[in-house]
Amino acid sequence: MAAALQIVGLEVRIGDKEILRGLDLEVPFGEIHAIMGPNGSGKSTLCHVLSGKTGYEVAGLATLAGADLLSMDVDERAREGLILGFQYPIEVPGVSLRVLMEEALDERGVTGNERITVEAERFDTTRFLERSVNDDLSGGEKKRSEIFQMAVLEPKVALLDEIDSGLDIDAVREVSEAVEAMRSPDIAIVMITHYSRILRYLSPDKIHVMMDGRIITSGGPELAEELETGGYEAIRTRLGIEKRAETVEKRPSDFFTDTPFDV
Repeated sequence: MAAALQIVGLEVRIGDKEILRGLDLEVPFGEIHAIMGPNGSGKSTLCHVLSGKTGYEVAGLATLAGADLLSMDVDERAREGLILGFQYPIEVPGVSLRVLMEEALDERGVTGNERITVEAERFDTTRFLERSVNDDLSGGEKKRSEIFQMAVLEPKVALLDEIDSGLDIDAVREVSEAVEAMRSPDIAIVMITHYSRILRYLSPDKIHVMMDGRIITSGGPELAEELETGGYEAIRTRLGIEKRAETVEKRPSDFFTDTPFDV
């Protein structure tokens, strides 16, 4: 069987600015992979390009269960089984969560009332079904609602872009448990994160470190421990990688996210 997601030599730029520089990644069905890296390493750009956001110059290969992902329009990618969990889910006034899911399943030719009910009970989102999408939900509830939506739609690949962003410790634990509950032999999950705390509550099959637009090393729990001890500079030193000469002016918020772990 083809890998759920395979990326070979992915290069992405906007004008003269290179963002991804020959990125390689393979995620088999049934596995959860975590991608970590400092701000500006290209993690969110990777999600944008895979999900079909326009405005980028893209070269290289990306396949979804063997199909050429980069040649598809956004709606085709969704129909083929790619789904993106947003960093900051928006509210959709006037559209209930139940109606959204019914319409999404109907688009696939599936009658989904029973599936919606079962998954809502499993992810504790039954009380959200008659509300407008994400209406008056906390950050953790929005993220759990997104995972419920993914479980109903049964994607082949789920991209979770900083799903732990803005969550308190209890919400991180709840969302982590929901991600683990979504694990299945028929889905691959790619989780992008800055912080260690979400890794305390789930067990990714592999951890990748991304810097300067490419994945520079991959491993298991030992890699997370190395990051916790020495941060990204320790990885650079071990691999003999120098920082790129170009510099980017930091926003005030960046000073809180330059290290991967809480201290």
